[in-house]
Amino acid sequence: MQTKPLVLLTLLLAAATTAAQAPAGYPLPADTQPVSDAQFRANYAADTLYARAHYTKQELQIPMRDGAKLYTVVYAPKDADQVRYPIMLNRTPYSAGPYGPGQYRKRICPNGTMLREGYIFVIQDVRGRYLSEGTFEDVRPATEQHPSKKDVDEGTDTFDTIEFLTKKGPKNNGRVGQWGISYPGFYTTVGLLSRHPALKAASPQAPVTDWFWDDDHHNGAFFLTGVMSFWANFGQPRPQPLAHYPDGPQMNTPDGYAFYQRLGALKNVDATYFHGQYKHWNDLVQHPNYDAFWQARDPRPHLHDLKAAVLTVGGFNDAEDLYGTFHTYAAIEKQNPGLSNRFVVGPWVHGGWAGTTGEMVGNVAYGPSPSAWYQQHIEAPFFKSYLKDANPGAAMVGLPEATVFEGGTNQWRTFDAWPPKASQDKALYFLPGGKIGFEAPANGSEFDQFVSDPAHPVPFTEATADGMTREYMTDDQRFASRRPDVLTYQTEVLTSPLTLAGPVQALLQVATTGSDADWVVKIIDVYPDNTPDNPRTAPGVHLGGYQQLVRSEVMRGRFRNSFSQPEPFVPGAVTAVPFTVQDLLHTFRPGHRLMVQVQSTWFPLVDLNPQQYVPNIYQAGATSFQTATHRLYHSSAHASRLTLKVL
Repeated sequence: MQTKPLVLLTLLLAAATTAAQAPAGYPLPADTQPVSDAQFRANYAADTLYARAHYTKQELQIPMRDGAKLYTVVYAPKDADQVRYPIMLNRTPYSAGPYGPGQYRKRICPNGTMLREGYIFVIQDVRGRYLSEGTFEDVRPATEQHPSKKDVDEGTDTFDTIEFLTKKGPKNNGRVGQWGISYPGFYTTVGLLSRHPALKAASPQAPVTDWFWDDDHHNGAFFLTGVMSFWANFGQPRPQPLAHYPDGPQMNTPDGYAFYQRLGALKNVDATYFHGQYKHWNDLVQHPNYDAFWQARDPRPHLHDLKAAVLTVGGFNDAEDLYGTFHTYAAIEKQNPGLSNRFVVGPWVHGGWAGTTGEMVGNVAYGPSPSAWYQQHIEAPFFKSYLKDANPGAAMVGLPEATVFEGGTNQWRTFDAWPPKASQDKALYFLPGGKIGFEAPANGSEFDQFVSDPAHPVPFTEATADGMTREYMTDDQRFASRRPDVLTYQTEVLTSPLTLAGPVQALLQVATTGSDADWVVKIIDVYPDNTPDNPRTAPGVHLGGYQQLVRSEVMRGRFRNSFSQPEPFVPGAVTAVPFTVQDLLHTFRPGHRLMVQVQSTWFPLVDLNPQQYVPNIYQAGATSFQTATHRLYHSSAHASRLTLKVL
């Protein structure tokens, strides 16, 4: 293996770490050229043609220890009878198809570099999905002990698959890697629990991890847009193996805001659309709190005594599984001292490192070709080192622990840990007069208040959309700051760079006339009024004064003290609501401002809180919803604040 790109990577990233101001883009290794959107699409199409010309397809039914057979597609290089290639495994609930001889997937591998280097690429329908036998279970709980030889979980299914492939599949070199994005990322995480000796490297990418914080919920608040855009086409029963699932219920409108307003209370979902046929929806309704059902589906406690090298990958603009990226890495790091465990987070949307250039998210530009850079200089070398090199892992010595993209300056930075050890906690206080700053409030105006009306909720995006837009995570927030039910606070114009790295701890001191409420915190980069327009933004978008959403999070107030044992608010009583706003790495540059918005509705991204306490919001009726007045306190006695990690 040539190590020159990795040496260049290490030197360039070390230089980028010391940079304080924004370059035009991050430094690229000399042999990496920027890739346009058109060229990226052309490369993708070329990869499809290359796979057809250089790989043969084989379809297998691999038996598991309980007798169920899992449908598995093998794409092997045509010279695999002469060259011993490693195996790359992808286990998916989204279909290993297209099915049938001669029918090739558009993408059979993580990236084009690896396609041309040569691996045996394997895609498998997980248990109970598409053409695999058995019963499917969402995020199937991991089992530490298997009293019976026929006890199964995703770890045993991975073990049995690897055992079959290495011994009875195409001739191979005895080394296996696994990768997957989103739900397949979950199967990559739990694939580590197979602890099969042949599994040498794994890359969970945007991995589904804990559905009380990923996809379904954030801090206990239900992410509503997934009802029709995801579960309506995923949660259907499957009485027998089939190649195609029937379409689920349709919205029949591009206007998700209007659709979910007409839908009304969550109890109407099943009565109107699902009719008891969607098991996952039934589970949601029956388990509104973080009880044993959800706790059993968290793989993190089981991620100990791992043997394979790990590369966890995600994107700061991932609207689906940002939580899983950071927390999977952290759980592995904590429980496996000495394990090769690395971490990459770029400026991408969900899976953007595999399917986009990563140059633009909505109206925000991030510089040339972060996806191509990552694929060529991190992902491909990682798997090559552990699966092909004579001395596995030796070439990774120069690859940093954490390679993270810094927004605002558009540069890659490297750290020996995440969050960075050099970061310092600093409190940012809400202040009277719509201000926010690092000085604690003195006596004065005690609170700001607004009326929250579930009949007129704050939209999560200005766009007309039938589901969750991935671009909402960089959207201009001027539309929200103009509403009376959104509190807006901002710093003075910054005279020096302010870099935030890591999670943000929110502590809101609040009161409500109701007995329940949601609290949404949005961290925003306000551009100078003279910022020039970018010709690649949407028509009519002007960047002067743009309020770029950098990070946001919602907290369902009933869970402020416990996610397992919710409790109501006492109307009128000042109450502390602590919660974590997910990680970021962003520099607010001189001339910019840092803005924070606080609101209680975020529709239809998040379902509506009735604003009076009910035991189960999924079962609340229309009469349970009420208007409430909410207060955010910023006095010396009740100081609301955000604790930032500042570099």
